[in-house]
Amino acid sequence: MGRMVTVSTCSLNQWALDFEGNASRIISSIRAAKAAGARLRVGPELEITGYGCLDHFLEGDTYLHSWEMLEKILDHEDCQGILLDVGMPVRHRSVHYNCRIIAYNRRILLIRPKLWLANDGNYREMRYFTPWQRPRHVEQYDLRHIDWRISEQQFIPFGDAVISTMDTCVGAETCEELFTPDSPHNHMGLNGVEIFTNSSGSHHELRKLHTRVELIREATRKNGGIYLYANQQGCDGDRLYYDGSAMIIVNGKVLAQGSQFSLNDVEVVTATVDLEDVRSFRSTASRGLQSTHQDSYQRIQTEISLSGDFLDFDPSIKPTEEIEVRYHRPEEEIALGPACWLWDYLRRSGAAGYFLALSGGIDSCSTAVIVFSMCRLVYEAVQAGNQAVIHDARQICGEGVDSSWKPSSPQDLTNRLFHTCFMGTTNSSKETRQRAKDLSHGIGAYHVDLNMDSLVTAATTLFTLVTDFKPRFFVHGGSKTENLALQNIQARLRMVLAYLFAQLLPTVRRRPGGGGLLVLGSANVDECLRGYLTKYDCSSADLNPIGAISKTDLKSFIQWSCSTFPLPILTTFLTATPTAELEPITETYIQSDEADMGLTYKELSIFGRLRKVNKLGPWSTFTHLCHVWSDTLSPRQVYEKTRRFWYFYAVNRHKMTVLTPAYHAEQYSPDDNRFDLRPFLYPVGFSWPWKKVEDWLARWEGREGSDGGTAGTVGDGSTAEELS
Repeated sequence: MGRMVTVSTCSLNQWALDFEGNASRIISSIRAAKAAGARLRVGPELEITGYGCLDHFLEGDTYLHSWEMLEKILDHEDCQGILLDVGMPVRHRSVHYNCRIIAYNRRILLIRPKLWLANDGNYREMRYFTPWQRPRHVEQYDLRHIDWRISEQQFIPFGDAVISTMDTCVGAETCEELFTPDSPHNHMGLNGVEIFTNSSGSHHELRKLHTRVELIREATRKNGGIYLYANQQGCDGDRLYYDGSAMIIVNGKVLAQGSQFSLNDVEVVTATVDLEDVRSFRSTASRGLQSTHQDSYQRIQTEISLSGDFLDFDPSIKPTEEIEVRYHRPEEEIALGPACWLWDYLRRSGAAGYFLALSGGIDSCSTAVIVFSMCRLVYEAVQAGNQAVIHDARQICGEGVDSSWKPSSPQDLTNRLFHTCFMGTTNSSKETRQRAKDLSHGIGAYHVDLNMDSLVTAATTLFTLVTDFKPRFFVHGGSKTENLALQNIQARLRMVLAYLFAQLLPTVRRRPGGGGLLVLGSANVDECLRGYLTKYDCSSADLNPIGAISKTDLKSFIQWSCSTFPLPILTTFLTATPTAELEPITETYIQSDEADMGLTYKELSIFGRLRKVNKLGPWSTFTHLCHVWSDTLSPRQVYEKTRRFWYFYAVNRHKMTVLTPAYHAEQYSPDDNRFDLRPFLYPVGFSWPWKKVEDWLARWEGREGSDGGTAGTVGDGSTAEELS
């Protein structure tokens, strides 16, 4: 006879330090789980505080308010009669822990601290928390120092234990523990735990979901079991977007999956499973033998039955069938992830919309299309009757509390909150100006077209007046330094204009209450890595939705968007040569980004991954690429490209210290704030690795010297976008 258990997991759009809002969303998820018939509800990691509190986890108030919100949740009438797994930080004996609170009917059954902390990439959990390094050890948490009123409990089991119900056994692991080689679920499963909960704060990266799903499948594919994966979803206050995808997996089969990208604040995923399926799956001799060698977990005994009365069962209840996992294409991920991130940031910031300097190139085009994708998602949610989204849209657009306004189309909403501006000079082409205008019209944005030559002339005239020196472009006989300065003044004036227009355009358009716009940047990850941008130009903004997305992926995204949205104007962006348009156009010279950089965007992506993901320095980068590019490039050509990349990466690293906060989407992002921690004053010559390369080349080419110049020098051909 089967033992049917209905369980729920969820994705919540939590916000760091929004204690009351977070508690409300937790209660809503519990209410939805109970309505679906669930007897167990699992929530995301640190859901009471929000995952991204960072150094606020060092403050006593964070722990105090967590207990206050937990009491509010556990005492709520809608939170009774269901086993709860809730995440929050706990201070135990003056040590901070990242914990799961397992509770039932106002009583806390177990506080389970995280055993293995995430401490690389975007994560710095050991800055705030201490891992519980005492496997299977349990001690008592003293509740008497907390004003705890909803039960008479004074001491609570604290440590690495599991929950034993009348019909099954439940064990918890948290986020990073799934990704470790020796995950806790391996040991718990061999100890008879049948239901595993995993509460995560896992962020989105392009093409990452496959890895996560396979790890969860593998957790139960060998050892059997029911695995409930919960995750945060949305922007909770920084560069990361947590991409939901709550899942329920049984014996390696996916039974339920939540959305990866959504505007919903609460999403609950439910499945009904048969405990006997787990038990029959585990009936192998080898597993039984390994189980006898496992040290036992302390079991917290309860009088709870997750499957109800064994004899009084409902034959109409059926187990949930396996489904096919939904994976988005990378182009869809770019359209949806940054769009949801921008919406969360906009509605929570109190701003009146976004402003973008639209150049007519593919990068700013991509940013504009992502904003349009955001408006499409909002419009779809409005059409579906999502009251929270309707309320937020009206508030952002300056509508009064009694307004019944709803956008009539995505373009209608775009026109209310998105503002673009083409800031042209004599170096701008008619084609780029027209592309910017046509794109803005296609998506419905409020567009401004201006010439800023008078500003550039005023600045250069002032300089000449003060110094009695008139700088000239390189094509007019000037030096590289003069050429650099004349390009940079154009770029930096655009940043100043962007903030002026962003501050005043809502007032110009008579938006009730005025308000200000958030300025968007549009520098891609490859240009940031290479330093191919001007410090404090239009790359300096409030947010950058494409700052960790490669040029190659952006081109694919725009190609996909042409027909998906549809926006036929986008085809003209794909065929245009990427150019900064900061130098005069002549019959023999048109500025080109890849020519300026001396590297293609595809090559930059390769260098970026080798530097960050593969953790290779100059010498190892060279030796690796000698093998990879051996069919197309000689070792000396590989050396020239490798040396060029590392020189410009090093000399421009200082720009990363002021990089606009960007949506994190790529593993080789050069974000200096938290993800990619490096010095910004390098010995740019890298003399020793290049001596090793040149010595090797001399031997390889069969001659004593090297044609590549002396170590520590490079013919950089630097431009405005590279050095300043």
